Amino acid sequence: MDKKTVLAALAALGQDTRLEAFRLLVQAGADGVPAGEIASRLGAVQNTMSAHLRVLDQAGLVRAARDGRIVRYTADMAGFRDLLAYLTEDCCGGRPEICAPALELAACRAPVGEEA
Repeated sequence: MDKKTVLAALAALGQDTRLEAFRLLVQAGADGVPAGEIASRLGAVQNTMSAHLRVLDQAGLVRAARDGRIVRYTADMAGFRDLLAYLTEDCCGGRPEICAPALELAACRAPVGEEA
């Protein structure tokens, strides 16, 4: 992941509604959530939410899939992992094992030595 993409992702997540939308989609998993339901759950106007979701999409953090008239969004976990990998690439002075628990959690696995 290049620095420009990282900056776009961090900027996208640096806004309250977009951060909440991304967290909602992470929680929803592979099933995702229709755009209208995201707006409803977050108490946002639908056209404003569409703009927020577009920013997250352009930042590589969510994906949109059309199902008839409904646009369903899912968190792009590969994009999120790429962001985390970039941020922790040179973790802890060459001791990546220190960052391993955080990366394991991001991969939805229990940290090494702990049960799920």
